[in-house]
Amino acid sequence: MEKIKVGISHGDINGIGYEIIIKTLMDTRMMDFCTPIVYGSPKVAAYHRKALNINNFNFNTIDDADKTNNRKANIIDCFGDDIKVELGKSTDIAGEASFVSLEKAVDDLKNNKTQALVTAPINKHNIQSDKFNFHGHTEYLQEKFGADEVLMLLVSGNLRVGVVVGHTAIKDVPSKITKESITKKLNLMNDSLKKDFGIRKPKIAILGLNPHAGDDGLLGNEEQEIISPTINEARDKGILAVGPFAADGFFGSDMYKKFDGILAMYHDQGLAPFKALAFTSGVNFTAGLPIVRTSPAHGTAYEIAGQNTALPDSFREALYLAIDIYKNRNTLEKLEANALNIDTNKERR
Repeated sequence: MEKIKVGISHGDINGIGYEIIIKTLMDTRMMDFCTPIVYGSPKVAAYHRKALNINNFNFNTIDDADKTNNRKANIIDCFGDDIKVELGKSTDIAGEASFVSLEKAVDDLKNNKTQALVTAPINKHNIQSDKFNFHGHTEYLQEKFGADEVLMLLVSGNLRVGVVVGHTAIKDVPSKITKESITKKLNLMNDSLKKDFGIRKPKIAILGLNPHAGDDGLLGNEEQEIISPTINEARDKGILAVGPFAADGFFGSDMYKKFDGILAMYHDQGLAPFKALAFTSGVNFTAGLPIVRTSPAHGTAYEIAGQNTALPDSFREALYLAIDIYKNRNTLEKLEANALNIDTNKERR
């Protein structure tokens, strides 16, 4: 089985990042599937191991991603000097450490020293600086890799939820629901389900914006004037899009199980039901990037940092999904290359 190198940014050092990373990598079977490389600090890792009373795990410390031990969990020391850990607190030092880890992990990914990236949770406030002025990982990575459009896709098994409008105040959401914005996200989801998840003909559900999907115009006209016409146009172009559905009934019933992807209109409309259904196993995947990036679908959880109660399930699933998507993309590229060679040979004959 082909093994890939997966870079892991350590996130906020005062949260549960190191706990979920260590708990995931303690299972040595993980090294059968990938070679993990944490971009962080051996000293911070040791601090967390001591706080968690974990004595049967150690990282292999390296100074370059080319020097990994493929049977161990590796860590690259990005700092050298001591970093002060204050469990459960938001500090400037933690924010700076989050950024340095992320930047170095991204640099190695760009230089093909790693094949995928898994990001541990950051604090979106303390990481802000003149070098990082973004709402979160998604926007930062979009700029770093020059992607025209990206889609935040929450994944748990066959449940995949994306949103048209992401990190935007509720009062500004309606103005951003346009035919163009829905079409862009729908196309991204459709392409990702094919390329990243290996689904040949994905079936996608589209949610309405208003309660009861507008109730035939009684509660809003976005469904009639914008969303439904966009769905019809997409279907004319071969995308299996269905809707608009009222979000409450859609998730309240088993309807959501009948689709390969679900496109919600705004952040909480999609993420609130997703996390209610799959909080411990959910993964955040950024579709539309030329590289593979996943993360656990939860935050820094300061309130339980250092208490040895954080569940690693979401982070573990993020690591598995990164590996699967990378392999799916590789498989598709090989199939397309083979098809091109066959066509070329036919032309020569």
